[in-house]
Amino acid sequence: MSITKRSYVFDFDSTLTKVEALDVLAEITLENNPNKEAIIQQIIDITNLGIDGEISFTESLEKRIQLLKANKADLSGLIVALKKQVSKSIESNKAFFENYADDIYVISCGFKEFIDPIVKEYNIPSERVYANTFKFAKDGEIIGFDAHNPLSQHNGKIKCLKDMNLEGEIQVIGDGYSDYVTREAGVAHKFFAYTENVSRVKTTENADHIAPNLDEFLYINDLPRNISYPKNRIKILLLENVHEDAFKKLSEDGFSVETVSKSLSEDELIEKIKDVHVLGIRSKTNVTKKVVEAAEKLMVVSAFCIGTKQIDLEACKENGIVVFNAPYSNTRSVVELAIGEIIMLMRSVFQRSTEIHNGQWNKTAQGSREVRGKKLGIVGYGNIGKQLSILAEALGMDVYYYDVEDKLALGNATKVSKLEDLLTISDVVTLHVDDNAANKNFLGEKEISQMKDGAHLVNLSRGFVVDIEALVAALKSGKLAGAAIDVYPSEPRKNGEFYTELKGLPNVILTPHVGGSTEEAQRDIADFVPNKIMAYINSGNTVDAVNFPNIRLPRQTNAHRFLHIHKNVPGILAKINEILATYDLNITGQYLSTDPKVGYVIIDLDKDYNKEVKKKLKSIEGTIKFRVLY
Repeated sequence: MSITKRSYVFDFDSTLTKVEALDVLAEITLENNPNKEAIIQQIIDITNLGIDGEISFTESLEKRIQLLKANKADLSGLIVALKKQVSKSIESNKAFFENYADDIYVISCGFKEFIDPIVKEYNIPSERVYANTFKFAKDGEIIGFDAHNPLSQHNGKIKCLKDMNLEGEIQVIGDGYSDYVTREAGVAHKFFAYTENVSRVKTTENADHIAPNLDEFLYINDLPRNISYPKNRIKILLLENVHEDAFKKLSEDGFSVETVSKSLSEDELIEKIKDVHVLGIRSKTNVTKKVVEAAEKLMVVSAFCIGTKQIDLEACKENGIVVFNAPYSNTRSVVELAIGEIIMLMRSVFQRSTEIHNGQWNKTAQGSREVRGKKLGIVGYGNIGKQLSILAEALGMDVYYYDVEDKLALGNATKVSKLEDLLTISDVVTLHVDDNAANKNFLGEKEISQMKDGAHLVNLSRGFVVDIEALVAALKSGKLAGAAIDVYPSEPRKNGEFYTELKGLPNVILTPHVGGSTEEAQRDIADFVPNKIMAYINSGNTVDAVNFPNIRLPRQTNAHRFLHIHKNVPGILAKINEILATYDLNITGQYLSTDPKVGYVIIDLDKDYNKEVKKKLKSIEGTIKFRVLY
């Protein structure tokens, strides 16, 4: 006989709330006790022993109440505190408790005096709350509990469920020993280990399902929920030692995050990426068309750096994969290195340092000049170029800049309309151009010959923009007095031996692509990029995407949101709206943005939809990806 009815039995402490209530009560009652910390730790230890079944629950309860020294008057403060500690996913799925009120019960070894007021706000009346009750002295002091209540005894939840005699399938959701034994005893059909607040090995090992949040529990049971797809099922892969703050931020938002310390080859990435929804890389991992086509679930590629040349942006776009980068986060780091290298080149610091390391004392002013009053030529007046312009001017340099686009000058910088004019007048030329393939050998033999005799060159942009052979020749001939190079036409995928023709040349500063590699920059990137990932996954926002139409809409609380990515061909929006009208769905918000290849539309609806609507929207010709957010 098929089971048609279900009952959902929730634990309270560390399930419906983030905390153990008696631990919170201890914080209140022991506030002025000089031994507060030691006593609270003792209470926590006793709580855990009881939860894990190491001591009887009765013993655990008796010992904790003795240590609490609480009064009835303390309970009002406890209730206020607990209302602020409802589990995040429980709170966000309040509608489930309201709509399925008749099927929901709370069975807890806690106490009705503080449980009832909390769960009442979730439409669970006192008669469906099974818990212990306190015993009070005349002055209100809590002196014990009702020892006749089965929930004050070892395995009390088993007896309680038997006595309730519920019909149909019984599902128990909790975090401890007393919850999972109900399944072992046969009084519950399924046990869900709830790990949003605490994960206990004994509990998870004995679970039918592990529920990191209520969304997962509702998803498994095909019940209405706040979000369509639980975040814990969204897999994020972070490569190349992305800063640990990124892992922390994304994990705390509920995603399943895996980190790998190195870059992966194409074959390794194809194998690893099959079940990945979000990929995070730096500069050494290449996301090729072959990788993109193998990544069936991939929604986002995030570059934890400025450059995106290592990513096939068109292949990502054609497959509905949004790409983000960090265009601003390491700007200051690059600028500071540029300033430092300009000063070191002009003062011949690197040469003097090498000499003294080799035991030579060469105290001389020859080839050592101040930067004040010298002309700095900035090629590429973007975020980095502009900030460099300000700092260089503060040092007393005369700043000139060249850019293929019309850029407004900051401070006293002077715009130069021709590259040749900039090269001719500059004492130092610093390159800050993008990774456009057209910029290969941007500074070649011809351009270097146009530079001022005895000038210096700084390249912190892209390795391929400078003709290295021409640069070496100019340095050896004395045409250029020095250079600082951080990027190279070919760079290794991992640390180890490396050769460049610039090696060993005097007054040439060589660094291994560390322009943006400061602790501050990596921390800023690990804040910026995850925010972009979360904004897209959680709300559909694509602002700052490098390969996709940019859309931002605020998250709706009483609506359903559809995301539809499609080929940019005529009539698709009309077909979408026709389907929604057919099913009598009212659109409360809609925004479409397109580029020459793809269209991206966000649709908010004010009422429930059925699965048939999703099928119809997915089947529209030209659809690349379709996703329901909530």
